[in-house]
Amino acid sequence: MHVEELELFQFRNITHLELKCPEALHLFVGPNAQGKTNILESLYLLSIGKSHRTRKDKEMIRWEETAAKVKARVAGEHGSHRLEVRLTPQGKKVVKNGLEQRRLSEYIGTLTAVLFAPEDLTIIKGSPQVRRRFIDMEIGQVSPAYIYNLTRYHKLLTQRNHLLKEMSKRRQRENPLLDVLDEQLIELSTHLWKKRTAFIRLLARWAGDIHQSITQGRETLSIDYQPSVPVEEEADAGEFQTALVRELARLRGQEIQRGSTLVGPHRDDLRLFAEGVDLHRYGSQGQQRTAALSLKLAEIELIRQETGTYPILLLDDVLSELDDFRKTHLLEAIRGKVQTFVTATGLEGIDRETRERARIYGVRQGRISEQR
Repeated sequence: MHVEELELFQFRNITHLELKCPEALHLFVGPNAQGKTNILESLYLLSIGKSHRTRKDKEMIRWEETAAKVKARVAGEHGSHRLEVRLTPQGKKVVKNGLEQRRLSEYIGTLTAVLFAPEDLTIIKGSPQVRRRFIDMEIGQVSPAYIYNLTRYHKLLTQRNHLLKEMSKRRQRENPLLDVLDEQLIELSTHLWKKRTAFIRLLARWAGDIHQSITQGRETLSIDYQPSVPVEEEADAGEFQTALVRELARLRGQEIQRGSTLVGPHRDDLRLFAEGVDLHRYGSQGQQRTAALSLKLAEIELIRQETGTYPILLLDDVLSELDDFRKTHLLEAIRGKVQTFVTATGLEGIDRETRERARIYGVRQGRISEQR
């Protein structure tokens, strides 16, 4: 996967940018709050159809402007494609090869990307919601059907929670519509659970090998997927559905009382262990950083395995957060394989070999100028 051209119009603090991207490594340098991350955000938006920084699309439109646009030409295993995301106060449109895509699931997958930023440490030490988002975004890039089912699931969840609240107000114990929604919940939950368990198995395999390499064999990383439905790790779809039916029956009274769905994929979690130590609770900062790096490098390999081509890599000021050993391992792991876009406040912490093979840009107040 390779981004050949990138063009931005009224995006964040960038009025207009045209960027040719022939090289494998592009380095954007400048003080904080100048617009470096905006460039990486635009690439991630082209890949996922969503920002990693905000849920409000209008925040990506330049101040006092009415619309923004992000365009790119990308080359992949199956030829070249033109991608475009249009942002207006009324909504967002995603366009592929000149045709507007009605569903995001029909758009995602043309440009795959892995983003690594300092806040990604929260994957290890943050809330379950952060880890679920990590899982959903990565599976979605290699499985448009997953995004489609996830969207349907969240719409169903909103409808079911609304009904539960109404039943609570009216002191109802039964409602035929709830039974219908439960059937749909079971079906969609099963689809999501199957995809997540398969993804985690693959991710654990890649991350385990990478982690051992980074720690020089001193630590073994394991990943434990923890669904809210109590099932054995090797359960099949039928056993999962049986367990979910049982949990929904057991929790129905509590769900009506609280007006909220208490079981399902929206309550799943992920735990990482190094030598049996729960990194979320007891891992040192160094262990958490190594695990986060292992996950990101594993994402790259997993996407290549699933799609046949490497994703682009977006490193948002992350080199300054890694010590020399982890930084070296990251750069060695991607060298010659992955087109990489890097932001940094300066060149001091970047080795000479990396600087010499990079196209370097200065970024000041939304203006980007090529330095070499």
